[in-house]
Amino acid sequence: MRALVVGGTGPTGPFIVNGLRERGCKVTIFHRGTHEIPEIPDDVEHIHGDPHFAETIDRSLAGRTFDLTIATYGRVRLLASALAGRTGRFIGIGGYAAYRGWVDPYALDPPGMTSPVPEEAPVVASEAEQRFAWLIAQTEQAVLQQHPTGTVFRYPYVYGPYQVRPREWSVIRRLLDGRREIILPHYGLSLSTHGWAGNLGHAVLLAVDRPEAAAGRVYNCGDLEQLTLAQIVAVIAATLDRKVEVIPVPYEAAGTHKAMVLSPLGHQLLDLTRIRTELGYSDVLDVRTALAQTVRWYVDHPPEAGGDIERALGDPFDYAAEDRLIAAWRQGTALLREASETVPEIARHPYAHPRQAGQDRDQRGR
Repeated sequence: MRALVVGGTGPTGPFIVNGLRERGCKVTIFHRGTHEIPEIPDDVEHIHGDPHFAETIDRSLAGRTFDLTIATYGRVRLLASALAGRTGRFIGIGGYAAYRGWVDPYALDPPGMTSPVPEEAPVVASEAEQRFAWLIAQTEQAVLQQHPTGTVFRYPYVYGPYQVRPREWSVIRRLLDGRREIILPHYGLSLSTHGWAGNLGHAVLLAVDRPEAAAGRVYNCGDLEQLTLAQIVAVIAATLDRKVEVIPVPYEAAGTHKAMVLSPLGHQLLDLTRIRTELGYSDVLDVRTALAQTVRWYVDHPPEAGGDIERALGDPFDYAAEDRLIAAWRQGTALLREASETVPEIARHPYAHPRQAGQDRDQRGR
């Protein structure tokens, strides 16, 4: 089977490419060629071109046909159109941002996403509401219109090697720099669906293995178990054998640390029932193992200080400013503790627990 992977050198690309090779496919990748990685074997053909514009797509793929196309990169709606009638199956990769309220939680009433979010939840329906999310939703429709037996996957935040905006690096670098206090917005309690690149690649390959079940379907995907932001920090610290104290602050007071969470309000959890029941999905690696593996990779392949990745993170690593915020947090917490009300002991546990049989009320009058 001749398989085309558009992209192939991002986080999930190597898992998809090598998974196809293991299935006996002759694989071609179509990408700009600016990021070649050692995980792509020499027997994989490269088409170098820009998958973002109709004219460059047509020029790069002129005269080519494929049995399967997996589009993980570029403008997927243009790829879907260009490959109509030229590929047996088309699998498009989109994202969770298509859901109404994911980018702008205040678009919902009451504000914030409900949890978990199933595939049937409303997507952004107009450009006026939220242009970026609307374009993702429109792309999904275009894929399934052009390729009725095609499949769409809604990726969550992806972690693993080659992520262009690896939020884990904000924690890793601080711990490597000797920081032992990490400021976290939303008190470190926010939950958003994440997916290790290997788990997401496995999810996509299940649609290759089960074409009839996946035909015309849209799937959420992600790790089956999710950690809070504070738990993610704890796993990173344990992997690096560092001690860490979480400084939990409100989102409004988090400054540049706001970028560490994916929503300004509430949780963002995807319902994974459909992919589990229809495609038989299970994690290749559990979240703790996958996150630890990711941490070790970034220790061995650290982004350039102040380079493209750190600029994409929007993280200035301004430790002097962090120290001022931490000092203010300690002072404020002390003041709040002094002003807090004393909770009567009886209110801590309202249920009666009599020590002797036959009593109307227990020893605390309950």
